[in-house]
Amino acid sequence: MLEAAPREYEDIRIAVPWGHIAGRWYGNRNLRPILAIHGWLDNLGTWDTLIPLLPQHIGILCVDLPGHGHSSNYPKGMQYHGIDFIDVIMRVIMEYKWPKVSLLAHSLGSIVSFIYTALFPDMVDMLIAIDIIKPAYNTEKEEINQLRVNAEKMLLEDERSNKLAMYEPPSYTYDQLERVLFEGSQRSVDIDKCKHLLDRNIAKSRKFPEKYYFSRDSRLKYYNRLITWPALDLELARRIKNVPYMVIKATKSNYMGEDSKEIIEILRQNNPHFEYHEIDGTHHVHLNNARECATVINPFINAHRPAMPDTWTVDDEEETAVKTSKSRNRRKNAAKRHFKWLRSKL
Repeated sequence: MLEAAPREYEDIRIAVPWGHIAGRWYGNRNLRPILAIHGWLDNLGTWDTLIPLLPQHIGILCVDLPGHGHSSNYPKGMQYHGIDFIDVIMRVIMEYKWPKVSLLAHSLGSIVSFIYTALFPDMVDMLIAIDIIKPAYNTEKEEINQLRVNAEKMLLEDERSNKLAMYEPPSYTYDQLERVLFEGSQRSVDIDKCKHLLDRNIAKSRKFPEKYYFSRDSRLKYYNRLITWPALDLELARRIKNVPYMVIKATKSNYMGEDSKEIIEILRQNNPHFEYHEIDGTHHVHLNNARECATVINPFINAHRPAMPDTWTVDDEEETAVKTSKSRNRRKNAAKRHFKWLRSKL
């Protein structure tokens, strides 16, 4: 029986050109943590019920993606693109100078992590993806219509934003907001779990003391998502070799259909450390059914990020010490090359 163990945390901010990325670092600060990335229109509160059940030896750094939670919005007139969220992973790595990154992701975060891992497979030592692997496929007509709608809606959101600088947006009671989030998530988030997402998603009304309004960037509703196609996704999957990769599918969700099966098979063939699990629940299974998720996630973390000291000496086994030193040097050199490449692009 898993026992929940509350963790101390520290709120962090990472400076970026448009403001900051907000985050919360739970637990161990002396060991490279697992980086947790939430889904579209959610925030780091999505991990509230799962984190107390995860192994205590390793920290979890949860971040709010741009425009979500407490992270800065993009400047006025700018649009959000799926590729921007991949950059967030790269910026966090640069901030802390990590030689590798371990990823825990849900929904949009899982897509972002899949593509990042395919682009930089040597930088990822573990990926846990919940209820999505790749972007959804639309027909050509659907894609064209979506692009047209997004372009129109973004202009309307700019106008709305200018008005909101003078007038407060519509406000609601907390109970009403819970119901709005519950229905807006297509009843994916249990009503009693909505509070975890609302905490970083609303602001208190200045006009009505007992009411609140949504504070996330409304432009996110019309962001330009990552558009891929089957052949591209299969090639991305082939690039991910020997990276410990776990996929969890929620049984009551339709976000992982038949078009994900071939990718899963490629990941399984290329990777002796690939795992696939189905867990009863909706798309937000990790939030609603955290205990069952933890029963499969914890052994995976313990196997691939086990509890051990950061550094140690081996007095009697010189050969082991030499191998360890060479391995560390290879990781450091790989990290330096990665940082040099990143800086040349920023």
